[in-house]
Amino acid sequence: MPNRYFDLSDDVYVPGRWDLDTPTDAQGREVDDYVFTKGAPTTIEGRLRIPFRGGDGKALDYSEAGIGVPLVSARVAAVFAELAPRDVQLIPVDVEAHAEQFYILVCTRVVKCIDDEASDEVRYWKPEDGRPEKTGRYRSVIGMRIDPTKVGDAKVFRSWGWDVVLIISEDIKQALERVGATGAKFTEVTGPSTISAEERARDQKSRELFEQADTAREAAWRTLGSLDKEVFMPIAMSGAWPGHRQLWSVIRREAGRTLLVTHGLSDPFIERLEPSVGFGLELAMEVDAAVKDISKGWPLLLLNRVADEVAEHEHVRKRVKAGIFSMEVSGKGLPKSLVTEEGRVAVLLGVTSRTLPGHFSTPYGQVKLVTVKALLPSELAYLLEHGAEGQAELARRFAESGEEHLSRLRRKPVA
Repeated sequence: MPNRYFDLSDDVYVPGRWDLDTPTDAQGREVDDYVFTKGAPTTIEGRLRIPFRGGDGKALDYSEAGIGVPLVSARVAAVFAELAPRDVQLIPVDVEAHAEQFYILVCTRVVKCIDDEASDEVRYWKPEDGRPEKTGRYRSVIGMRIDPTKVGDAKVFRSWGWDVVLIISEDIKQALERVGATGAKFTEVTGPSTISAEERARDQKSRELFEQADTAREAAWRTLGSLDKEVFMPIAMSGAWPGHRQLWSVIRREAGRTLLVTHGLSDPFIERLEPSVGFGLELAMEVDAAVKDISKGWPLLLLNRVADEVAEHEHVRKRVKAGIFSMEVSGKGLPKSLVTEEGRVAVLLGVTSRTLPGHFSTPYGQVKLVTVKALLPSELAYLLEHGAEGQAELARRFAESGEEHLSRLRRKPVA
């Protein structure tokens, strides 16, 4: 019987679990996550520390910090040290507010073993994708299956061309289960595909639809500035979005500005599997700074909350499509200069911009690009007093200032 292997991943559905941020060095500087996940040994000077992304929570024997950095408890580290000493590097690390010893688990082996035919779908980077450093490598692997005969003596490894997956042998899986390792999720990557021919055909059709939508949107984004393809923001799943996926794109603009746009509100509806522009709109927020870490900045947090309101409420979408519209969202975690005494933040949607188009084209139809401008508390008070007329007046004043759609934290209120 051929050996069995499993994708070891973080069980994000553990109730009350902790949420760990990117490791930092002795000087408090963030360490590039990739040095721990590229499938090779790494050298780190000094003691590492892992802070929390949010609040403290339940400590787990296996979890991931930052973007995919495996973190293990002492008892899980002992399993790997005993069964796969040649395949791993264990780096001691301090976890904020926890006295127990933890280790970053660095897999030091890469094996070329993905079985393209047995996997549900594989896609490669092509020369026309404009990423020469990635050409010939996997762009996506869905329903991954590996060829066990190509693994050799490796018990812990990352797959060549698709190193986002950490693979372990069956005996390590069983050892982790015996010690009751919390937080570990195992997905088999050997054996026959788990989906039927009909399911595979349906998945293929949905991916083709989404790929055309993605390509059209990216073409539109490139006309607005430099599309930042190095920014990594994991796809979030949301049943409220047409394609059940929350995506974002980052565009670098002139004068050091950053434009953040939703990238999925105009997806085709996944339930229908037919061409469409979904909700027929995408949201855009521009700020006056070259935001480095988009995932931790206030613009994404604010735009995410606005997008949720748009996705979840049809009456909001109708108002947004009809013209200028204002709304309030929770101000938790947002800059104090934007937050009202009630703990809310207001935005004005649909302000006409001189530098952004009102619509863009896709093979499935026109998509409205809706600007999102963060308001100051005094401007919200003006809106509440003057209603629809106040919205139009604020938009006019913003246009006079030359910053009609730009969101800035340090500016004078126009009302």
